Parts: sequence; structure tokens; C-alpha cells
Amino acid sequence: MSQSRIPMRGYRGDAELSILGLGGMTLLGLEPREVDAIIALSIDRGVNYFDVAPFYGNGEAEESMGRALAPFRKRIFLACKTLERSAEGAAAELERSLGRLRTDHIDLYQFHAVSDRAEVEEIFAPGGACEAFLAARRQGKIRYMGFSAHTVEAALEMMGRFPFDSVLFPVNFIAYARGNFGPQVMARAQELGVARLAIKAMAHGPRRRSDRGKYPNCWYRPIDNRELARQALRFTLSEDVTAAIPPGDGGLFRMALDLACDLPPLSDGEREALLAGTQKLRPLFRM
Repeated sequence: MSQSRIPMRGYRGDAELSILGLGGMTLLGLEPREVDAIIALSIDRGVNYFDVAPFYGNGEAEESMGRALAPFRKRIFLACKTLERSAEGAAAELERSLGRLRTDHIDLYQFHAVSDRAEVEEIFAPGGACEAFLAARRQGKIRYMGFSAHTVEAALEMMGRFPFDSVLFPVNFIAYARGNFGPQVMARAQELGVARLAIKAMAHGPRRRSDRGKYPNCWYRPIDNRELARQALRFTLSEDVTAAIPPGDGGLFRMALDLACDLPPLSDGEREALLAGTQKLRPLFRM
């Protein structure tokens, strides 16, 4: 097991992120000492990218992350999200998140899980959440603006409406190969100069009944085979993304952390073989 510090990649401007981030879902259900241990391990191994949302455990993840990260706040890049689509709702939720996270600013604030054009219209309408984001950025409460999405349509629509700093999107080899899902968003983001952050790199497909007890914080079936996880992460990080967030499970996060020191880009042959091996797999996402 390697104990080396994991690599960094450029995000925007002078900001650099560790190629793996710790997602707040990983902290749900843990005792404070367990939260402290995984945060300390992350910091020790060079993780500086932490992502959370008020939706995760109805504030539990924010409270846990805020307490444990307080001594390290100046050294980390903190990302948070909101499901609110009105300016009033987004402004109020941002204030709650700042309080729970024990900070006066969030480095990256994101519209969470935008799903369709109707939501995009709501966000950018008069009185929509974008107004609150812009006001918060002027006030120094947020540094960068981004969004997450689980549909190609929503991601493309969001990028067409505003010069976002980054997009947080599923980048998964099975979804690429069997669902034609993802390459369109990555290509458009690259064309527009929008930084790419990845989720679901280690998704194996829809959740099975047997996964519910083993991985209670994952709504999908995660990849827990070490070699396949390594190949999955190599694929995602080869798609010109800055960083990937592993599944919300402490064991899987630690495995990804151990793998992160040795994730060279896939060769053309390795990429072709990995995609070809998905023929009998069901993707988590499709176009």
C-alpha cells in the first residue's frame, strides 16, 4: 500500500485540486472520531478537495465536515451545493451551509442535480437562484460558480446559459460505452473552457438489493474490485478532468486513495479494451 501524496491538477486560475476529492456522503453515519480519522488521513495524503451538500443527511455531512475541517480550512478547497432554485431559497441555504461548515466562504458553490430545461429556466429567471449566486460572489461568500447534473440535456443547457467555472458530471467508462453518456458534455466543457469534475467514476451500474446493506450511502452499485476500480479511475482521469469523487463509502474511498498515486493515462489500446469489456454490463446512465 502506497503512502505517497496524491497528485494535483489545475482547476481555475491558481487553484489546484487533488485528483481525488472526499465527498460528504462518505461521512454519513460515522462517529466523530471516525470522521476525524478519515479527514486526517485525507489531509495527510494530500487531499485538498472536499465536496458536500445540505441534502446529504439533512445537514449531517455539513456539520461533520465543518467540525473536522475547521483546523485545515485555509489549506483546502471546499465545494458545496444547493437544490434551491429561487434567489431567496438559495441565499438562505447558503447561509445555513456557511454556518454548518464553520467558514465565511465556500470556494465552489454549485447548483445541485440540475435535471432538465425547466429547472434551467427557473434558475436563470428573474428572482432565480443565479441572482443569489452572483450576489454571494460579489460579497466574497463564494469564489467559483458551478453545477452538477445527471442528464446531458441539462448540462449542455446550463453551459449555454452562463460562463460557469466548472461542471460536476458522471464520467464513467460503462456509461460512455453502453449509454453514449458523457463524452458530449466533456467535449463541450473543454470547448468552452469550463473545468471538469467527475462523479460516478466507480459506478458499476444500478443498485442491486444486496448492495443496500453493504453500501447504504450509495444509490448505485459501486465498483469494489480493486483492479477494475483502478482502471475505472484511470479512464475517468484520462478524460481531461481535474478531479474525481469516489463513492460515498469509507472503505471504497480509502481504496481509491491508495490507488491514486499510480493512475497513468490509459493508452489507446487499454481504453479500447476497457470499453469493449462492457458488452454485458448495464450502464447507470444513458442518453
